Amino acid sequence: MKAILVGGGIGGLTAALALDQIGWDVSVLERAPELGEIGAGVQISPNGIKVLDALGVMPRIEATLFQPDAIEIRHGPTGRKFFHLPMKAVALERWGARYIQIHRADLVDGLAATLRDRQPDALRTGAEVAAYETSSKGAAVTLTTGERCEADLIIGADGIHSVIRDQMLGPDEPVFTGNVAWRAVVPVADLDPDVVPPPSGCVWTGPGKHAVTTRIRGGSVVNFVGVVEQDAWTQEGWSLTGTAAQAHADFGGWNPTLAAIIDAAPTLHRWALFTRPPLPRWSDGAVALLGDAAHPMLPSMAQGAVQAMEDAFVLARELEKGGMISAACERYYAARIDRVTRVQEQSAANLALFHRRGVLSQLQAYAPIWLAGKVAPRLLQRRNDWLYGAELG
Repeated sequence: MKAILVGGGIGGLTAALALDQIGWDVSVLERAPELGEIGAGVQISPNGIKVLDALGVMPRIEATLFQPDAIEIRHGPTGRKFFHLPMKAVALERWGARYIQIHRADLVDGLAATLRDRQPDALRTGAEVAAYETSSKGAAVTLTTGERCEADLIIGADGIHSVIRDQMLGPDEPVFTGNVAWRAVVPVADLDPDVVPPPSGCVWTGPGKHAVTTRIRGGSVVNFVGVVEQDAWTQEGWSLTGTAAQAHADFGGWNPTLAAIIDAAPTLHRWALFTRPPLPRWSDGAVALLGDAAHPMLPSMAQGAVQAMEDAFVLARELEKGGMISAACERYYAARIDRVTRVQEQSAANLALFHRRGVLSQLQAYAPIWLAGKVAPRLLQRRNDWLYGAELG
């Protein structure tokens, strides 16, 4: 059996490895001329680590990952700690795997290297897909060059502006959430010791905005993401840049740690946050969607990459059961839609929580969390059992 994966990001590469594991030949078509330093840090919770471990990827990324001590929420302007949930000490025992932070490029490199070990010619860059077609024998894609490639299965892992998705369900525009995000990476060595953020997954909250600091590259680099409410946004792209002055305007008066990161950042990127309502289906015969092509997510649960990885693993498990590929794709949708919708909804709720306006509103939101963290931290951990402790089969 042969599958074509459209998109060489985290979801597409994970799907290629999951299919290789059940004996399929795979071909990953990535439109970019090479896999490069795209994006910044991602957090991979235990449910994602289980997938990477099952696919044999973990040895490839051990040297670059970082295990945060805890997940925290702090008041953006003052740095006052609202919430502290130990993570490094409890994740493996409670949820069966570690919680890590890693540069997106390092994870992609690890996935790609693992795939090349198993199918050396599986990854092809500079190959942009224009359309797909289905038939009684399977499916095929046509590249922008006119080349046609046939397979038993086509998987669209080509992101929020998916060509495969648009053909399958009709073109539409993702919904702008009214939020714009900053991102930057800064070596810890470039920051004064008194402004280095904690070795955690730290959410800094405030009225109409929040920031997140994490560690990547073995802890030697700080990853910064700042999300700000904004009424309008007309530009598209993952590599748009802004100035330090603009970032300071968004986070002026906040904790000196964030100001120091903005000042030290060699480049500050900006991008708009979009979402889509749940789709009625993710497949058309032997063509299926996964990751952002199927269910784009806000970053406020750190689950976008992880849910794409889960998609890949579950789809492979359904295909392994045999029978018609189209039926396996339908079972995959049925197995995944409720879970990813719940993650989407919780991500939106977290964004609203982080952006609470007014002292009274913030106290109402954070006081119960602070109290639970002090008195019964296991109750807070239990809230993540459905997500981090899931067994995907």
